[in-house]
Amino acid sequence: MVDKTYLLTDEQMRHFIVNGYVIVNTDLPANFHDFIYEQTETVFEKEGNPGNNLLPRIPEVQTVFDDKWVIGGLTSILGEDYYMQPHRHPHFNQPKSEGQRMHQDGGRRWSHHTRRLLVFYYPQDTPLALGPTGIVPGSHYYNTPDGATVSNELPVCGKAGTVAVVNYDLWHRGMPNRTDKNRYMMKFLFARMSEPQSPSWNSEKAEWEQIEPIGNGVHQKMFQHVWDWHYGKTNGDTSTNGQSMKSVSELIKAMGDESESIGLSAAYALSEFGESVVPVLMEAFEEESETIRRNAYYALSAIGVPAVDPLINRLKHLNSQMRETAAEALGDIGRPAQAAVPELVGVLEDESEGVRSRAAEALGTVSQHESTAISALGAALRDEDERVRREVILALARIGPHAADAVDVLGELFSDENRYVRGDAVHALYRIGTPEAKEILLRFLMRTRWCPLTSRESTH
Repeated sequence: MVDKTYLLTDEQMRHFIVNGYVIVNTDLPANFHDFIYEQTETVFEKEGNPGNNLLPRIPEVQTVFDDKWVIGGLTSILGEDYYMQPHRHPHFNQPKSEGQRMHQDGGRRWSHHTRRLLVFYYPQDTPLALGPTGIVPGSHYYNTPDGATVSNELPVCGKAGTVAVVNYDLWHRGMPNRTDKNRYMMKFLFARMSEPQSPSWNSEKAEWEQIEPIGNGVHQKMFQHVWDWHYGKTNGDTSTNGQSMKSVSELIKAMGDESESIGLSAAYALSEFGESVVPVLMEAFEEESETIRRNAYYALSAIGVPAVDPLINRLKHLNSQMRETAAEALGDIGRPAQAAVPELVGVLEDESEGVRSRAAEALGTVSQHESTAISALGAALRDEDERVRREVILALARIGPHAADAVDVLGELFSDENRYVRGDAVHALYRIGTPEAKEILLRFLMRTRWCPLTSRESTH
């Protein structure tokens, strides 16, 4: 159980929802971060960038993620059973560098629900001249380059030990390093395992309150929806609040506006009409314009339960892209879309790898408290497409204790050609937690254990 003293406050959660980041400072002493910096320098000089082997090569970095403030921040946003994923990377910003272009990391989803985070740890004091990470507050809601300009770039500067917890989709870049010193930033990925059912931070007020300064006043309905989702509130019980159907047609048109901000505002305004606008949104869902389809997706996801049956019907659509997007939308709605489990299981055998991948991902959120999909997910672990296998593994990890029947096939994945399939298989077995799962897991760990002291200078 996490000590509530270290959880985020309502104000900090509102800041995260609007701006897409929150800064957490550890209690670790300055000499600890000096040690990490020196170790990093040595590893880079002798061996190059350790990449995913960052933790076994410099195991002391784990101390940062064992810090109570960091645990409290991650728990507040992702829930107590959050998962440090296998990918991690020490970012090296060399002296006199020109910096990077503003970008989002790969694997972008249309969802606005917080299921993934980036965490940046800086082992040295990082003033502006040293080339910190630059972020664009509020940009995590955007899919187009509009996101890079929605607010002024904010450099993540701070003392050694600064930890930035960042929405995975936030636009960011490494800024120019104007000094003669090496700048390091350790980037880790974290994932939500359980759909929210209640607030996991120190919440005192259940209702959304606008914060000052407001990130963008026109998006308060979007922010409120994300706040309610984190709160575990069931969607689908909205009303029209006296709005006319004339405004519906205007909002549908606005969803296709070339300004992404205007389209987003229209989508969340439409979601307030609830079930009454689902039919017209389903028509927009099939538009050729990706912009309109994406905004229809946001509105349907926010409406929730009334959109589930129409989305299930789209899983049978002749267009594979439509089936894929329908599966993704059902997964984004999450546990309220539990009625879709049988149909999502069926499309795990779809001819399109994109559809199979999204269906697997969706089952990880929609069927978290049942074992109905386990047999089909176990069979899908042998899919020839590695993206499908990765989503199946993560789904099984999210289902956790209900996935015991998949233990044997999970054990076969430690020879998979994809490193992330292997890594997530470890966590899936850990989450399942049966004696059989632990036995397979221990055998694997014993034969693959890493010695951080072994190097070219000291081989035995």
